[in-house]
Amino acid sequence: MEGRVSIRHVSKAFTSGKEQNFAQVLSDISLEIESGSFTSIIGPSGCGKSTLLRGISGFLKPDSGAILVDGETVEGPGVEKGFMFQDHVLFPWLTIYDNIAFGLRAQGTYEKRKADVDSMIELTGLKGYEKHYPSEVSGGMQQRASLARALIGHPKILLLDEPLGALDAFTRMAIQDEIKKIWKREHMTMVMVTHDLEEAVYMAESVVVMSSHPGKIIGRVPIHLKSPIDRESEEFARYKANILRLLNQGNPDLLEEDASI
Repeated sequence: MEGRVSIRHVSKAFTSGKEQNFAQVLSDISLEIESGSFTSIIGPSGCGKSTLLRGISGFLKPDSGAILVDGETVEGPGVEKGFMFQDHVLFPWLTIYDNIAFGLRAQGTYEKRKADVDSMIELTGLKGYEKHYPSEVSGGMQQRASLARALIGHPKILLLDEPLGALDAFTRMAIQDEIKKIWKREHMTMVMVTHDLEEAVYMAESVVVMSSHPGKIIGRVPIHLKSPIDRESEEFARYKANILRLLNQGNPDLLEEDASI
């Protein structure tokens, strides 16, 4: 199976302002993500979660260390890596259908792969909304369209950067289930950054915990919950409590009662 990610001693810093202030965002990050697995990354704001995700995608290059996909160093973005942002980033002048088909048209493969567009529309629950424009559908439907567009190239890896953060709780839970179904069906590697502790535990097979200033990995918690997962169970609560304890140990400014990081 393809889609293994190897992160080896990665560090990244940024400079900003006229005085070129230096900020070390990631420090000596090493992590192995198995093919076909679902990994959540959680930590406080500013710990470098999104920076790490963009490094895997190829949008950013590390200052030191290396990121590899299936043994090959990541040199830039590619069709083998899909990316779903927090905002839907759909083109407002295109219909839902044309937004999903956009990548295929840009690659010149649309005529051969029209059926893939219909398949993704069906898979993401967008049947009946194909001719609508983004402004004419709900935030949940917009995110479903973004998901379909990220999946249309059949990537080995799907990277999700807080994709559900702007949605109401009911819609968020519904799309969480849709993403998990797609993961199980497509057998792809998924890596998701989230601030929501419950979402991290519910979605993933393992949760990577980060501390900030600079961003470091302070723990990794395998999740062994039987499906269907009961969010109200004692076992689910224990996972949340253990991860929250790790977060507080690595980030002492966090409040223990804060379950959304």
